[in-house]
Amino acid sequence: MAADMPASPRTLVVMRHAKAEQAGPTDFERGLAGRGHDDAVATGRWLAAQGIRPDAALVSAASRAQQTFVAVSQGAQWTLDPTLDRGLYAADPDTALDLVRTLEADIVTAVVIGHNPTMAYLAMMLDDSEGDADAAVGIAGGFPTSALAVFTYDGTWRELAGGSARVRAFHVARG
Repeated sequence: MAADMPASPRTLVVMRHAKAEQAGPTDFERGLAGRGHDDAVATGRWLAAQGIRPDAALVSAASRAQQTFVAVSQGAQWTLDPTLDRGLYAADPDTALDLVRTLEADIVTAVVIGHNPTMAYLAMMLDDSEGDADAAVGIAGGFPTSALAVFTYDGTWRELAGGSARVRAFHVARG
């Protein structure tokens, strides 16, 4: 099989970080609130129940995003090391999509954890309008903390584009 041909449909989880503390030394350094930690653990349990086990994770280097990933991993019992990206902290949706496009060809399932409004716009941008109608309504209705959208995609990561992925689920955990 050619290196750029997908072995199976790919799964992409687009997630907003969990609820953060109101203040920190800087915005970048704000950590998770207690509720945020609990919500992220609950999110991990939900992802595990859906059978989602990522091969890669792209995570904003901001404290609250990193802590979200750790708590989600705890809930899902993942042992994956994330790729931390400082640029994802202030990325616009196109930049976030460009980061996803850099995933290795052998990655089948990936998680991206970042900030709003970028994660909400990225989810809306990716949606091909052919997937789960309730999930699409959920995405359009807002992307609160701990919200995630699960997409499937039949192509290579480098070819991922707006309107090319099918939303199959939208979930907001409240631990």
